[in-house]
Amino acid sequence: MRGGGLLVAGTTSDAGKSVVTAGICRWLVRQGVKVAPFKGQNMSLNSFVTREGAEIGRAQAMQAQAARVEPTALMNPVLLKPGGDRSSQVVLMGKPVGEMSARGYHGGRQQTLFEPVLACLEELRATHDAVICEGAGSPAEINLRRTDIVNMGIARAARLPVVVVGDIDRGGVFAQFFGTTALLAPEDQELVAGYLVNKFRGDVTLLEPGLDMLHGLTGRRTLGVLPYAHGLGIDEEDGLRVSLRGTVRESVVAPPLGADVLRVAVCAVPLMSNFTDVDALAAEPGVIVRFVDRPEELADADLVVVPGTRGTVKALAWLRERGLADALARRAAEGRPVLGICGGFQALGEHIEDEVESKAGAVDGLGLLPVRVRFAREKTLARPVGEALGERVDGYEIHHGVADVRGGEPFLHGCRVGAVWGTHWHGSLESDGFRRAFLREVAAAAGRAFVPAPDTSFGALREEQLDRLGDLIEEHADTDALLRLIEEGAPEGLPFVPPGAP
Repeated sequence: MRGGGLLVAGTTSDAGKSVVTAGICRWLVRQGVKVAPFKGQNMSLNSFVTREGAEIGRAQAMQAQAARVEPTALMNPVLLKPGGDRSSQVVLMGKPVGEMSARGYHGGRQQTLFEPVLACLEELRATHDAVICEGAGSPAEINLRRTDIVNMGIARAARLPVVVVGDIDRGGVFAQFFGTTALLAPEDQELVAGYLVNKFRGDVTLLEPGLDMLHGLTGRRTLGVLPYAHGLGIDEEDGLRVSLRGTVRESVVAPPLGADVLRVAVCAVPLMSNFTDVDALAAEPGVIVRFVDRPEELADADLVVVPGTRGTVKALAWLRERGLADALARRAAEGRPVLGICGGFQALGEHIEDEVESKAGAVDGLGLLPVRVRFAREKTLARPVGEALGERVDGYEIHHGVADVRGGEPFLHGCRVGAVWGTHWHGSLESDGFRRAFLREVAAAAGRAFVPAPDTSFGALREEQLDRLGDLIEEHADTDALLRLIEEGAPEGLPFVPPGAP
């Protein structure tokens, strides 16, 4: 096999495309197949920095880990990072190339990116046995089909067979499968080779009559029914859904080693980015991680995290409007732990000069750390390595803000004052020794009899999660049919489902 491929599309956003793509990658690599993930265009505030200093979606970095290959910019050539309801930063081949409105992007710029996106896919196909591509949203967005470079546009250009994933937990999955297919042009429908049901609970035999009827209506088989799997904790792409207040980050179910649990409250700031930073905390036995948006929800927290954001000035205003800024100031005065990461670190500083991100000019920070921040037009993209609390730390940086640290104790290129910590480094808490040392400091400052587990390995837990995804595909999907699609493409003679694209 050389250059085989498959596009995993979805009936909706968050249907499970990212995890299914990762699961297929892990299943294939366990069969000895050299496989790579690909997503032509991704919209996400959760991103990652590759070893060559390119910014890509975290979902594609996770999928690369599932495939046991090093992530590169080829795997996600276009990344859109929303800065508001109507505009996004456009990242091309890992580097920002400007801000653009949705109308401007879909009105012309997106089409100019089609050839570079296709070239990246073909380069991956030339060097791998198989490339598993992930679509975005739904392939049946009829208002966007003309400029599509991530769903049927790329599938048709590269002659990729398409499997459509639907989330049955939301309900209406049969209508989703049928409607998605029926809204595609005949040339697109020729590539839609089957369906995958995701997040099924219960007795699959009760579902089978519906699957048979769907086959009769569309001429396409359902290639698997994946059960609902709890506690995967895999990197999410587009942010936590609906309301973040009270959302508990999934974690391992294990009692604390000490007498106490440790409660972590994460401020759900606007345009929150890389909230996956707290996954490593949630992986610790006895650590409870919650996302909050009210000051009273900080009262029983042993640690408050102010996470990264694509809008530091907007996040500052939000913290003040909701009374969280005052609550953070009280915590600092009382010596109760606060951690600011990236945009959260900037917000904890004294002063911000921003003519780039918000164009707000001079803005006062919360004044909890002796730091002044100036926003530069060029983005810092780095993979730093350092030491803190006597432990090695690996991280990655993605920010326009340049920090001038004017005091405090050094901490991962940021600083610490009392129980307030700040750093631009994402991913630092994934370093096991440092995370344990940091939690011991937090527990001591909070007066909790919490003891970090001595053997929790975040890397090993992530590998276990990826293997679970591979198991889901291997045990619940028609892997022979998937392999035929990857090697041979969509079968000839798939029937047209009217009415087709309007």
